[in-house]
Amino acid sequence: MFIAVVFYTFVVFTGIQIIYYFTFSSFLFSDKKQKKGVQKIPVSVIICAKNEAENLQKFLPLILKQKYDTYQVVLINDASTDKTLEVMQSFTREHKNIKIIDVENIEAFWGNKKYALTLGIKAAQYDHLLFTDADCKPVSKNWIYEMTQNFTSEKTIVLGYGKYKKEKLFVNLFVRFETLLTAIQYFSYARMGAPYMGVGRNLAYHRSEFFNVKGFINHMYIKSGDDDLFIQDAANKENTVIYTSEKSFTESEAPQSFNEWFRQKRRHISTANHYKFQHKFFLGLFFISKVLFFLLSTILFFIYPWEIILPIVLSYYFVQYLVIGFSARKLKESQIIYFLPFLEIGLLFFQFSIFITNLWSKPNHWK
Repeated sequence: MFIAVVFYTFVVFTGIQIIYYFTFSSFLFSDKKQKKGVQKIPVSVIICAKNEAENLQKFLPLILKQKYDTYQVVLINDASTDKTLEVMQSFTREHKNIKIIDVENIEAFWGNKKYALTLGIKAAQYDHLLFTDADCKPVSKNWIYEMTQNFTSEKTIVLGYGKYKKEKLFVNLFVRFETLLTAIQYFSYARMGAPYMGVGRNLAYHRSEFFNVKGFINHMYIKSGDDDLFIQDAANKENTVIYTSEKSFTESEAPQSFNEWFRQKRRHISTANHYKFQHKFFLGLFFISKVLFFLLSTILFFIYPWEIILPIVLSYYFVQYLVIGFSARKLKESQIIYFLPFLEIGLLFFQFSIFITNLWSKPNHWK
């Protein structure tokens, strides 16, 4: 009786995983021709930087070389203690489309990135806003055009893809796999009319959406979440569109060690605690069903006929390889598919360790 219960529980959770992957496949069909908005609309590109002097020197020129007629670059110096402000000012000598917002810490919003971003959003010259980070670069000179062409009178939030640079580091594979899997999920949910997050490395929205939800007021006390918690408030199936053309990507420098990545993901996962119940439920069910799939399949291989268990496990991997394989190809991460089982199991242990650590201590936010 006990073995039968374990077996049928395994079958149920395997089925849940397969349903999830079929659901994730929805984003693969997202870039069909659609009615575009007004072309070449004026855009304000917003970059919030804290102690990013080196990255600004490296990546800001790529923003300033975009092939776009009318755009402004809003540089927000968030109380930096290095030469960030001086670097920003050096670029204004040759580029008249730069506006600098120099933010000083105040007691009520000490070290709060959302406060700095709010000042930048209010000061932006144009209503269509495109966000990225100081350590990011657009992969093409048409990045601004690719992202903003998706604006229409109805679609006022555009979710883009922010990838990580490919490097010959063991941790790099895990970082890129986790980024890919996260993107597959939030693109798919948005595609199905239930957007729940975006990434500040590549996100665009009309300023009216910011004021409609009173900015970051609902989560100002939470130091992270200027992207995903804002999307939780502002995005819905009517106003949100996803875009995954390669020319619309941004690329960031990946964490160079597991310790660095661990600290980064602790912040992100702690923010997810503030998601809406429905999003936490479905994201949690995906994680829990995956853990139980691996746990129960391992147990059953020892106590149940393997001839029955093996086809079920292979069915899971067949569907997973199809969906993640095509997704990785679409998002230019094809290398990942060769290491999929290893990366998947390793990521589960990594995420579980973060969950346990966050139970005992709170992560640090915003440098």
